[in-house]
Amino acid sequence: MVVAICIAISPQSLASEKNNNANVRVIHASPDAPAVDIYVDGQPAFEDVAFKDVTDYASLAPGEKTIQVYASSANGEGKPVLEQKLAVEAGKNYSVLAVGKLENLSLKVLEDKKGSGEKAGLRAVHASPNAPAVDIGIKGGDALIKNLAFTQNSEYQFIDPGTYNLEIRAAGTDKAVLDLPNLPVEAGVNYTAIALGLLDEDPALNVILLKDGK
Repeated sequence: MVVAICIAISPQSLASEKNNNANVRVIHASPDAPAVDIYVDGQPAFEDVAFKDVTDYASLAPGEKTIQVYASSANGEGKPVLEQKLAVEAGKNYSVLAVGKLENLSLKVLEDKKGSGEKAGLRAVHASPNAPAVDIGIKGGDALIKNLAFTQNSEYQFIDPGTYNLEIRAAGTDKAVLDLPNLPVEAGVNYTAIALGLLDEDPALNVILLKDGK
């Protein structure tokens, strides 16, 4: 379910020893924003990232970074669509989501925990600007994640490995707004499910499921 893209990482943005780096990936979750290029401290790091795209993890030297987002057509020139500071620590993994419509675009940063053990970890991110608060649960059963509003994320919920039929519901109700059939989860793996797109509009509400950690 993950749409992978080719990424161009500038040598200037990479540290020489992997163990001393942070790992960062980018998810384009803004339904009306164009494809973007993302610069880190003035250097191109991720190129031509379109809606629903998820980059591979890239190694970045730890510390505070200046993140600039440009429309890909701008070639890194002029005023960025968005500029934001981001602090990353060595040895940690991060997902950086571009969320909201273009006029209110912001970056949401999550620390990704690598899974272990006999359970699977599942967390969710609400990235649909016009959808109400939601619950996520097993189809016809109890909610695993409750009352998640736009831009919020849950903590990891630990479940048995297997294949699940899940659904997204309006919070506090049994009314499903999106079915998520046949989602496989593996033991020892953490996942992030991101609800993105628009409810009853284009692009349609959808969910991408990502494996977390590197």
